[in-house]
Amino acid sequence: MPVKVAIVGATGYAGGELARLLLRHPEVRLVAAVARGRQGEPLRDVQPHLHSAPPSLVVGADAGDAEVVFTALPAGEAAKLAPAWLAEGRRVIDIGSDFRLRDPKDYERWYSYTHPAPELLKEAVYGLTELTRSHLRGARVVANPGCYPTATLLALLPALRADLVEDDIVVDAKSGVSGAGRGGGDRLSFVSQTENATPYGVGGHRHEPEIAQELAELAGGTAPPLTFVPHLLPLDQGELVSCYVSPTRDVDTAEVRELYAARYAEEPFVEVVDRPPGVREVRDTNVCRIHVDRDAGGRILVFSVIDNLWKGAAGQAVQNLNLMLGLDEREGLS
Repeated sequence: MPVKVAIVGATGYAGGELARLLLRHPEVRLVAAVARGRQGEPLRDVQPHLHSAPPSLVVGADAGDAEVVFTALPAGEAAKLAPAWLAEGRRVIDIGSDFRLRDPKDYERWYSYTHPAPELLKEAVYGLTELTRSHLRGARVVANPGCYPTATLLALLPALRADLVEDDIVVDAKSGVSGAGRGGGDRLSFVSQTENATPYGVGGHRHEPEIAQELAELAGGTAPPLTFVPHLLPLDQGELVSCYVSPTRDVDTAEVRELYAARYAEEPFVEVVDRPPGVREVRDTNVCRIHVDRDAGGRILVFSVIDNLWKGAAGQAVQNLNLMLGLDEREGLS
């Protein structure tokens, strides 16, 4: 029998992409699409790209009899709802930010709210699949990573685990405007963004503490200082992260490339390539494509591209769902 799933926050960019993946997934059935607005309307009218959605699947107010609930909600909302679902025996995969940070005080600092369910922060599994695969099987709560953290952590994981990173970490990140969600106003309009490139969140983007937290975990307790600067590009979706680090020892390009190739050789959704990748190469896929190089000063350069709505959100959520259910993690994502 297919597993019954619901999307709470089905009218946003990530929710719409998630619906597209779940509607064609052979082992699940999307039984509820929940949102505050557009209730009573067929989901395929609200999200016109969902041609395969049955007309009977209308936007509603509750998760019905779903066994797994995906949440794609503004900060603070999923944490209010999750305890009741868990008490009913459901499982939760949050595409938002509510369970990514382990210290409840970080939510007050970075999101300006008191976390309503701090007891769940210890239980939630951080869903960077390539790092926490063994913990996802049987998990009740999964915190899907942010798009920038996904691309950054996959880029730096092998080097950090090999103790190759010294001094500070510089992350120059660029994303399409869908990463900011709907409702961005004039700042995210086509007129404002076309033929333009803009840094934003300078000195305090909300993904920064998540990246720092997980870099410290990879480094075994303390990570080098982080400089993280995101930029908006005139793209609807796609993300490029360029990471620059100084190595702890003299290491040649071939050795670093071999390190990365070996670490990701068995990963179905990470590809180490021999030239810097572009975002168009991974559009509408769950693939993270990585290239490693060195500059004349000896710094290690790592370039990582993902589709921010797939590997950075909906696709990775489905990958995590598959593992939670004991399925092949590629199911529904090929």
